[in-house]
Parts: sequence; C-alpha cells; structure tokens
Amino acid sequence: MLEKAAPTYLPRQLRAESDRKRLGRTPCALGSPAATTARAARAVEGSVTGMPEELDVSAMITRFRERAEAVRKRGIPPVEGDERRRIMAQMRLDFQDFAMLGDATGSLEDGILTFRVDLRPAEATGGDDAPPPA
Repeated sequence: MLEKAAPTYLPRQLRAESDRKRLGRTPCALGSPAATTARAARAVEGSVTGMPEELDVSAMITRFRERAEAVRKRGIPPVEGDERRRIMAQMRLDFQDFAMLGDATGSLEDGILTFRVDLRPAEATGGDDAPPPA
C-alpha cells in the first residue's frame, strides 16, 4: 500500500518531521540522486516534469494579455467589508502582473526564458507608438 506524501501546506519543519516518521529516516538532500528519483516517483500524471521541445514565447505573452483583460472584465462577487477590499486588492495585483508580462518582449536563449518589460514612463520612451529599445 502506498502512503500519501505529506501535504504541501505544512511548514517545512513539519513536513520534515512527517517524512522522518513515514520513512524512518531524515529526508535526503534536494539535489541528490535519491531526491531526484523520489520527486520523479511523486510526479502527478499530467504535471510538467521537464522543458518542452519548443516553447512559443509570443503565444505565452498573448495569453498573459488575455488574462489581464479577463481580470479587468471579471465581476466582483457579492461580498462586503474587508473581504471585498481584499478581493479588489488581489484583482489589481493580478491585472498589474498579467498586463506587465503581456507588454513584455520575450526570448528563449540557451534554455533561459527572459522577459523584458519597459517600465519607463511613455514620455521617456517617445510615447505609446514608439518601438521598445533594442
């Protein structure tokens, strides 16, 4: 019978204690071959386990633009008070994050994905119609 792994919401110290009890030993170092094998064994079907052969960076940036627009159009649930303020604050952050990445230029070179986001004011870059600096 397979035992379930410690829940991911437990603090690291409690997870380590749980692993010691379950495995009867101290968890191994993260980079060790045993840890790599253990992570591979725990991989959930359908989860991302490696780098895809090709990554379409422009499609990824387009998805971020779409997510920003979806956050902007999202309705607010019928809540009041502190919960409403918390939801509004999270929506602002979500929009900001998605919009920034949606405005980025991206590249994938030597296995490193890089997003460049120009945060300068429009006046400093020559307005909205000016191309981003190279």
